Formats: sequence, C-alpha cells, structure tokens
Amino acid sequence: MPAPGDLAPAFEGIDQTGATVRLADFAGKPLALYFYPKDDTPGCTKQACNLRDHTGDLTEAGVAVVGVSADPVESHERFAAKYDLLFPLLADPEHEILEAYGAWGEKNLYGRKSMGTKRTTFLIGADGRVIHVFKRPKTDRHAEEILAKLPA
Repeated sequence: MPAPGDLAPAFEGIDQTGATVRLADFAGKPLALYFYPKDDTPGCTKQACNLRDHTGDLTEAGVAVVGVSADPVESHERFAAKYDLLFPLLADPEHEILEAYGAWGEKNLYGRKSMGTKRTTFLIGADGRVIHVFKRPKTDRHAEEILAKLPA
C-alpha cells in the first residue's frame, strides 16, 4: 500500500460512461482516489453521496474525485444514474488498480474471512505523491476528511 510521500501508482480504467481514465489525467491537481466495496450498498452509497453533496467544496479546493470498485461498468452506470454521481467510477473486475494500491485483500467480517475491497482513499497531490491515506474513511463525512488533509 502506498504511503504518504510515495509516488502514486499509475492506473488506467474504464468509467461508467465508457471513458478511459488515467492517473496522468489529473497531473497538476489533487485527486481523491477512493476504493469502495460495492455499488448501491448502504455504506458505499452514503460515501458516494457525501462526495457528491460536497462536489462544490472539493472543486473549489481543486480536488478531483475518482471511485474504484471491482464492479463492472454496467453496475457503475446504474449506480451513478440512480444517485446522480458525476465523478468517474472505475470498473476494476480484475483487481489491477485495487492491488496496485493495496486495497484488495483479506477482510474479516463478524469472524468470517473473505477476499474483497478494503474501503480506502488516497489523497494524491498535484505532484503525483500520496499526501494522506484514509484506511477507514467516515462514509458520511468523507469529503470533510479529505478537505481537512489538503496542504495549506
């Protein structure tokens, strides 16, 4: 998992509109790259809607937002349409981006172990270096957490 100060791993993925999105597309501005377990589930919906509701604050601060999950493009299309999400949601069914960022691995839920996406967000600076890693972001206050970690 990249740590603060590390260069963020390059990535490329397809979003809910069919567009190709790359880390390089965000060079020169901060990026909140967030990994979430599954479209249209309670926690993931709360997190996405919090980011949507604070798009103005994030944009004013110069922060772009990109979500990533193992769900397919079609699932992202439905999720984005249902909740009016305007930021890219990348489909990563092969877990390439998830693994590059250490966001795919063993999870323990109520004593049951399984492989899955670890809810994690990487705040990446304009220089391509990781500023902060949110290992357990607050789904209902995530935009505020991101804004609080931006360098002055």
